[in-house]
Amino acid sequence: MAFKEHSRDGGERWRSFGQLRGAVYLSIFQFIFLYQAEAQIRYSIPEEMKKGSLVGNVAQDLGLDLKRLRSGRARIVTGDNIQYTELKADKGTLVVNERIDREQLCGDVTPCSFTFEILLENPMELHPVTIEVLDVNDNSPTFENSHLKFEISESAVLGSRFVLESADDADVGKNGLQNYILTPNDNFALKQHVNPDGSKYAEMVLQKPLDREEQPRLSLKLLAVDGGNPQRSGTVNIDVNILDANDNAPVFNQSVYKATVIENAPKGTYVVTVNASDIDSGSYGQVTYFLSKSKAGVADLFDIDEATGRIYVAKEIDFEKDKKIEFRVEAKDHGGLTDSCKVEVEVIDVNDNAPVINVMSFTSPVSEDSPAGTTIGIINVKDLDSGENGQVRCTIEGNVPFKIKSNVRNYYALMTDAALDREKMSECNITVIASDAGSPPLSSKRNFYLRVSDVNDNAPVFPRGSYSAFILENNSPGVSVLSVNAKDPDENQNARVSYILEECDISGSPVSEYVSINADSGVIHAVRSFDYEQIKQLVFAVRAQDGGSPPLSSNVTVKLIIQDQNDNPPQVLYPVQTGGSVVAEMVPRSAD
Repeated sequence: MAFKEHSRDGGERWRSFGQLRGAVYLSIFQFIFLYQAEAQIRYSIPEEMKKGSLVGNVAQDLGLDLKRLRSGRARIVTGDNIQYTELKADKGTLVVNERIDREQLCGDVTPCSFTFEILLENPMELHPVTIEVLDVNDNSPTFENSHLKFEISESAVLGSRFVLESADDADVGKNGLQNYILTPNDNFALKQHVNPDGSKYAEMVLQKPLDREEQPRLSLKLLAVDGGNPQRSGTVNIDVNILDANDNAPVFNQSVYKATVIENAPKGTYVVTVNASDIDSGSYGQVTYFLSKSKAGVADLFDIDEATGRIYVAKEIDFEKDKKIEFRVEAKDHGGLTDSCKVEVEVIDVNDNAPVINVMSFTSPVSEDSPAGTTIGIINVKDLDSGENGQVRCTIEGNVPFKIKSNVRNYYALMTDAALDREKMSECNITVIASDAGSPPLSSKRNFYLRVSDVNDNAPVFPRGSYSAFILENNSPGVSVLSVNAKDPDENQNARVSYILEECDISGSPVSEYVSINADSGVIHAVRSFDYEQIKQLVFAVRAQDGGSPPLSSNVTVKLIIQDQNDNPPQVLYPVQTGGSVVAEMVPRSAD
């Protein structure tokens, strides 16, 4: 098996499947989506590659250098539980991280691929990556039963058809089921059919009349082969018991029956009725219905009334797994003749999946001086339903200064909607609600606890415009006079207040020679003893300064009034006494 590879210079070359296991096929598409530039890359790899195998050079294919990958904290984001690939940010390469089984990942869906995004921050970039998983021939065709038994009347007409059990091959394409082979015999030829969905089934067609008296039973083998290299196969044994006298097979009145059913319909819900008639009489004209095992697991979702052909729901049906179900019903008379029809059931979606919120990143705390529009978180929201049931809208609960904005598909940015003030709001619980458009709508919530960090945007404030105090003269040096106090609404170092005397002169001397202040408590002390007869009051300023960078401060005026004490005796100023003698002065009798 060979595959064509398109090289970057425009040439072509062919590779074998063995060579393909080690090769990576790359196509890069770039487009612009809303505000963010995206580069979409696609790789093709075979399934079952060893862990650590190279998928592709992401840095080279996205045009990014390794420094950008590191500075942007490049990482893979996906809502799946299994991360099949790993990003080596130091090398810029994408490697296999977990075993990739194409059949487990996609079943019979082809092409098979899974997607994820490579997220970078500062600025935010989102690069979708699609990994196509190529099939290798690691599964053989298998039959659900090891033996098939047929009871066929010897009077069966030439051309009578007998539907055989289909083989199931988990591989796809050429590695899937390709052909059926029936062991050579004289009585039956093999006719193969292809369903609209690509699956194959076979019928035995009677080409020579049966003679029970000559040969009462036949033993045949049906071989199912795929197209892989090396080729794989599966076998089922067919036992044919030949009966007498039934020469008409049942015939369905329709070759295809179509019906609809709502997902999650309860067990026993009616789906459709099939009908086949047999023109024989007696027991040979009595028809029994049963579901064909043409496709493993599908028919198990339904039950059929063997007598009436009414089909009912047997198990819960999930639209997210099966949007359309096809199976075959066989009608068999008591003589062993059969006919078959196809039933197509369209599954109608109901809103049974609530949106799922995944947090990609969240930053806390955030500085109070952050501008409006600052991104604090990135979330991804997914809803497994389809149509309106899968359309999601995100909102923020309550009146908070935050908003949520969708920039890239299912990704949302949680950001500030106004300037923050820690002194008014130091913390906040943000509740994000994701609701779908179903009827009734389903929703889910995610809470984010955000702390607001402080910046030094408030100066210390004195509760009064000025302070005054009284002190008696002849005080003891060091005595406490009064205390000033300022408050700062900031926190930590930004709120730590220190008190400082503003430099000034009092009677020609620095204020520090008269009073001092405790830098931590704001208590003012007298440095020396005051004399009322020399100074009546002190007026000076105190500065309160916080510990921020740069620091903020405010001033207050302090007035210290010195009170008099009776510490001086009266003195005779006139007449002046000299030599210790009393001086007499004559006062006229008429003096006032």
